[in-house]
Amino acid sequence: MTRLLPVLGLFLGTLPLAASAQQLAALTDQPLPPGLERAEILEGWQRDDGTRMAGLLIALAPGWKTYWRAPGDAGIPPQIAFAGSENLGKAKLHWPAPEVFDTAGIRTVGYHGGLILPIEITPEDTAKTVDLRIEATIGICDKICIPANLHFEADLTGKGAPDPRIETALAAEPKRIVAPTECTVQPVRDGMNVTARITLPPAIGPEQPLFELASTPVWVSEAQSHREGDQLVATADFVPPEAEPFDVDPKDIRITVLSDRGAVQIDGCTR
Repeated sequence: MTRLLPVLGLFLGTLPLAASAQQLAALTDQPLPPGLERAEILEGWQRDDGTRMAGLLIALAPGWKTYWRAPGDAGIPPQIAFAGSENLGKAKLHWPAPEVFDTAGIRTVGYHGGLILPIEITPEDTAKTVDLRIEATIGICDKICIPANLHFEADLTGKGAPDPRIETALAAEPKRIVAPTECTVQPVRDGMNVTARITLPPAIGPEQPLFELASTPVWVSEAQSHREGDQLVATADFVPPEAEPFDVDPKDIRITVLSDRGAVQIDGCTR
């Protein structure tokens, strides 16, 4: 059974993300935030290796959008935590390839109309039920942006059956590739500048590189890129909360490239 307890973070800003179940239950009569039409856990199915593929469904009203794990210049970064879950060994999120939005010169990265986010669950004991608890803060935007705090509960048990909605979202995940990638990292006033030279066959249309740190969420500027033959050259600034230079391990740099040939993901610079 799946239960959603919505919390209106914009209007009830005193309630923290890690609110207790009692606090959240007291708000079950509140309406969903503007723009959010539906939110639930898709219970999914158990795979042959004992892991379970579930999903988080976020359905938005027409014209509304939500954000990718690295939301761009002005997006609201999603926060998803599994504290309080029982019999949960590990949970891995499989983000589908996003879109890039340009609004009045401000770039954000996310999804129009909603998102199905596959969650790969490894139980501690495959013979027992997984009591899944999710605390999620997501940004949803139209003319205004609203941080919506959501609490989900679901008891995942039984074999289930493959869900085509989750399967479609999994198929849209960027393909992980190994591409020779030379990165140069140097300090700037408020962080670090990274230039990557990626050996990658050129696309026919535009290519949009998106930078992240795999281990630590930091603000990353819009990447500037150009082609030098078989190399895509891209540069971006990484700015931590302290707004000062910091240590960046090139192997921790993750680059997703969106183009007409599909989305690819490069995990770490090769040198």
